[in-house]
Amino acid sequence: MISARKLVITVAALAVTAGLAGCGEREQVVVYQQGKYQGKPDTKPWDNDPGASVYTSSKWAKGDQGGWETALKSRTQNQNEYVRIGDQ
Repeated sequence: MISARKLVITVAALAVTAGLAGCGEREQVVVYQQGKYQGKPDTKPWDNDPGASVYTSSKWAKGDQGGWETALKSRTQNQNEYVRIGDQ
């Protein structure tokens, strides 16, 4: 059986080791290359599939810029308090 003193020393050593491991921080440096974007390439918003949501009633087809703009205007008008109050 392990004596109480050895157990206390082992637990204290593990606590010190864990505490010191948490204090270390690796250097975080980003290497930039001039003129190169290293992130995810952006796409036009209308080139994405419309998300399925119960909160939107307007749909557009993927790649349809006019339909996307119409859906955006419709959503904006549905959030306009002056328009919503006027309907009552």
